Amino acid sequence: MSNFAQLEQFLVKVFPVLNGITKDEPVTIDELKNLHQVLVDEAVVSFIYERVFQQIGKTVRYTTVPQFWSHFTPSKPTQSATNPAVVAGDNTRFFEFQDAIKELYTQYAFFRRQLKRLEIVCPASGIPVFTKKKPNEVMHFCDSFRNELLAQRPVHFNDLVSEFYQIAFRVFAFTYGESEAEYIDVPETNQCVACGVATPSCQCQMIANAFGSTNKHLWQMGLLNPIAGYAIDALAMERIDVKVSETKENHSESHLDPLEQWLNTVLLQWITRIYNQGSLEVQPEQKLVQDIIKEFKQKLRLHLFESYANAIMEQFFQIIINFPLTQPAVDDLKVCLVNIKLNKCFVTTIRQMLQKRLLHPGVDTSDILTGYVAALKTLGHFDPSNVLLRSITKPIKDYLRGRPETVRCVVTSLTGDGASDLAEELAKSESSKPKETNDMPEDTDWESWNPEPANVATAVQRALIAGKEVDIIAMVVEIYGSKEIFVNEYRNLLAERLLSLVDFCPEREMKNLELLKLRFGESMLHSCEVMLKDIADSKRINDHIVGEEGGFSEDIPFKLSALIVSSQFWPTFKKETMDLPPAIQKVFDKYTKSYEAYKANRTLQWTPLNGKVCITIENDGKVQEMQVTPAQAAIAIHFSEQSQWELDLLAQKMNMPPIVLRKRLVFWQSHGLIREAQENLFVLVDKSDESAKLADQLLSQQDNMCEEEEVESAMESASDQREEELQVFWSYIEAMLTNLDSLPLDRIHQMLKMFASQVDFTQDELKNILQKKVREHKLVYAGGVYQLPKS
Repeated sequence: MSNFAQLEQFLVKVFPVLNGITKDEPVTIDELKNLHQVLVDEAVVSFIYERVFQQIGKTVRYTTVPQFWSHFTPSKPTQSATNPAVVAGDNTRFFEFQDAIKELYTQYAFFRRQLKRLEIVCPASGIPVFTKKKPNEVMHFCDSFRNELLAQRPVHFNDLVSEFYQIAFRVFAFTYGESEAEYIDVPETNQCVACGVATPSCQCQMIANAFGSTNKHLWQMGLLNPIAGYAIDALAMERIDVKVSETKENHSESHLDPLEQWLNTVLLQWITRIYNQGSLEVQPEQKLVQDIIKEFKQKLRLHLFESYANAIMEQFFQIIINFPLTQPAVDDLKVCLVNIKLNKCFVTTIRQMLQKRLLHPGVDTSDILTGYVAALKTLGHFDPSNVLLRSITKPIKDYLRGRPETVRCVVTSLTGDGASDLAEELAKSESSKPKETNDMPEDTDWESWNPEPANVATAVQRALIAGKEVDIIAMVVEIYGSKEIFVNEYRNLLAERLLSLVDFCPEREMKNLELLKLRFGESMLHSCEVMLKDIADSKRINDHIVGEEGGFSEDIPFKLSALIVSSQFWPTFKKETMDLPPAIQKVFDKYTKSYEAYKANRTLQWTPLNGKVCITIENDGKVQEMQVTPAQAAIAIHFSEQSQWELDLLAQKMNMPPIVLRKRLVFWQSHGLIREAQENLFVLVDKSDESAKLADQLLSQQDNMCEEEEVESAMESASDQREEELQVFWSYIEAMLTNLDSLPLDRIHQMLKMFASQVDFTQDELKNILQKKVREHKLVYAGGVYQLPKS
């Protein structure tokens, strides 16, 4: 080998890449060593080393890479990886992808063999430092090969990769027993549900083998993650989302454990086969594969938690309404949020959901209260620390505080006839009486002690931290921050119910009272206890007066039963008057004398507008028994004595304002017994009269012309009573403004709190009183201060 022609010829035989050929011929080790010696003798080792690398790079760039990408022309529309029904039965592109990767790997293996020959012919020890490839020849080639390949990747290639892995996962899922509903629908019954091909020609095994060999080739070339990593990630997360979507509308059982089991036994096993060359057993020395599988597991597990948490949060309003049947879903969500730290997102999402569904004028207060109580139960179970609960339900509390009927709805729910969540909570008090609290913690295990959250302050919230059950009633009372408001409203409601009891059997109210005592204390409900005692005393006194010893029953036209109340313990009755017909008043006076004879030094003060009257109406030969109010009964008596009344005359007769009397006449108009013949002239209806018949026809045609009189409360509302309490401050305010001329609101409030502290009140309540006085021209408000008007 003395001349250069023979040297060149042998170089091309050893390194066919020098002529752009990617197919090598067999050579022996001795031939390679002889060639090395010749190159050393000719002092061209470094030159040949550089020449081979340059030619390899040129062949990769201009031949191998373009030839590989030419297999993936965009002439055919790529199938969607998210639509397996379209992919099923057409696996052509799957095998095209496999063939292209196989061809690329053949080229890659050729270049690696060329590098092995180069290590013998041009060993690194004989290469100058500035010429030697860093960090070594193999790694330099692999980086260059990977960079050249990815630099020319077409934009549509990811769709093809996604399709390849979608088909492979489909076959894997059915092969290993995963029956996903999405994959069951196939157009032909004789087709394989996995590969979509006719059963006699099933390609499942071919697909599994091709999939394994393709991943092996990509892994050996270092291209598995660069080429398929994104598609594998996207497909895995898509399958998780599909699996999670199957759990929607079924919140009565936990799905988290089955989902994690599916993730570990199906999805992660599939990924393990991809990166471990088809095997499920990762050897201890395969640190890289272990790290990849571990990273995938962590990433997919977090995505599973996030996807499942979002699915639950989307349905959380229904979960709240159906709690505790949906408790498994709440427990699952708790586990998810612990792992993905989405508490802030959870608070914002649920708060906005509750505001959208509950806090608008179209929802009744009772429905809002039901939703609020359900939210307290659900969130109390979800977050025993009560921190998230307070943040989420604060808008509902503020909204309920602004609705005037909230207190009445709460009290009605607590003590009403129907079943309600609050009534159930109140009933729990009977079996779980509050125990004395101890400031010292019961748990003495100081190593496991954790401090309370910084924003947990009240005793109710500290009880929750200690692991106690949420006190729903206490949380509802916190809407107003005061028990007195609810106790006063209950006193009003109890009074109305007792006044409506005809048979005097208040056993249910006594039970409610005993339960409320456990919640609010006996001292606050002492007045209610007296009210119930008045019922029993009234029954006993009535039995005595109407009995033989009382002498009341002689010569009376009707039966009378009176409810005798202790006025200082009952709520204030409405200040309305009415004169009873003389015959009725005579019976009342006789009852009063009998009472005075029975109870020395005591008398009765009647409230004629309160109570119930059972009357018999006979009109046009028809007899009807009705239960009406005393005012309605008095009107009926006056019309039985005189068939026609002017509104003003009847109002004067009954000592009642005309506008109030007109409202009470509507009741009899709606029953067709009285009609307004002319303006302010009411007559008794005579069925034989033609005008009356015409009036009946008009009445039947217009159902809404006369509505039945609404049931009115005999008691003043809580707001009216509160206003009367605050009126005691008016004299103090007049005295202050007389001496100091003018004062701002906050200054008046401070001085009243200092000198008239017998009634607790807020600055807003004081402002309402002062503004009312301004409207009544008793005060002048200008420049932010109040002053008395100049006389």
